[in-house]
Amino acid sequence: MTTFRIEAQVSSDELLRAVSQLNLPDLERFVTDVITLQAQRKAPSITQSEAELLLKINQGIPDTLRERYDDLILRRKQEALTPAEQIEILRLGEQVEKLETQRIEYLAELARFRKVTLVGLMKNLGIRTPTYA
Repeated sequence: MTTFRIEAQVSSDELLRAVSQLNLPDLERFVTDVITLQAQRKAPSITQSEAELLLKINQGIPDTLRERYDDLILRRKQEALTPAEQIEILRLGEQVEKLETQRIEYLAELARFRKVTLVGLMKNLGIRTPTYA
């Protein structure tokens, strides 16, 4: 893991600049730790199970998958997809749908755990319903 020596108080902007120097694996680990810290501060009595669910919920779709999928969607709107890209967009769409379905399942599990509705949990966590849903 990359380490930085900090001898003085730093602003959030300075901290962000330092974080921007991390390689991708270290950045992902750091983000996971920050999300865990945020969850603990919002609910100091959070259980390990809740923390694990929140981490899974916040993972999202990998950037490379999302970028390629978005690019293919744009090309489809422009009616510029090749036959190979048409197959690829279907495959990627299934992957994205599977990941989003898993996220909803994690949210539903957390809602059951907290004994609230799924909509109430999403509102509490600041998660908006996708516009395409």
